[in-house]
Amino acid sequence: MKKIGLFLTYAILLSSCTLTLEQLFLLPEPTQTPMPASTITSTAALTFTPITPTLTFTATPTLAGIKTNTPAPESTATLSSVTPLILITPNTPTPAMEMKGFLAVNISHKEFYNKSECQPSSVRITVQASDPLGTPMVALFVRFKTKTSGATSDWTRIMIPAKDYSGTFTHDLLPDEIKSVDFYHNSWVQFQFVAYTRDNKEIGRTGIFSERLTLLDCVPIPTPTLSPTPVILKP
Repeated sequence: MKKIGLFLTYAILLSSCTLTLEQLFLLPEPTQTPMPASTITSTAALTFTPITPTLTFTATPTLAGIKTNTPAPESTATLSSVTPLILITPNTPTPAMEMKGFLAVNISHKEFYNKSECQPSSVRITVQASDPLGTPMVALFVRFKTKTSGATSDWTRIMIPAKDYSGTFTHDLLPDEIKSVDFYHNSWVQFQFVAYTRDNKEIGRTGIFSERLTLLDCVPIPTPTLSPTPVILKP
C-alpha cells in the first residue's frame, strides 16, 4: 500500500508539470478566440490598353483664282524658231499702230451707208498732227477691202489743207469719193494719213487702219401708207 501511494504521488507531480493550473484544479479554461486568418488577396496588375487616336482628315479646299506666271519659252537663235507674223497667236500682244508725225486719229462712226436714204451716209475722220506749224496739209488715202476674200480696190487720195495752226485736220468722207464704190458691198473701208510740208515733202505717215470702218449697202424699208377710207353715202 505504501508503494502504491508513492506511485500515485509521483504520477501527480509529473502530470503537474505538463498541466496548467486550470487543468490541475479542474478549473474552466478560457476559450481562445480564433484569430482571423489573414487572407492575402492578390490584386490583379493594372493593364494599360493604349488608345490609338482616330485620325480625322479634312479635305483641304483647292485654292483657285490665283494666276500663275507661265515661264516664257527660251528663244533660240535658230531660224526655225522664228514665228511668222501670220502665225502669231491671239495671246501675243499686237504691235502698236504706226503714228509717225501724228498724235491721234478719230472717226465719228464705225459704219455708214452708201446712199443718203440710210443714215449715217458719211463719216467724219479727224487726225491730229504732232507738229502743227510744220504740217500745212495732210493726205487721206482710202480704199475698199472685201470681208470675204480680202480683195482691195485702188487707193483714193484726198488732200486736206490746214484751216489754222492747231494741227487738227478733219474731213467728212462720202461714199462717192471712194473709187469703185459700186463694186464693193458691205466692205471694210481702209484709210491712212500722210503728212506733208509746204514743199510736198513727206514728214509723217500712219499705219493702215484696216478693219475699223465699214460701208454698208442701203436697203430702204418702204413705209406703209394708209389708204383712204371710202365714205359710204346713205340714201
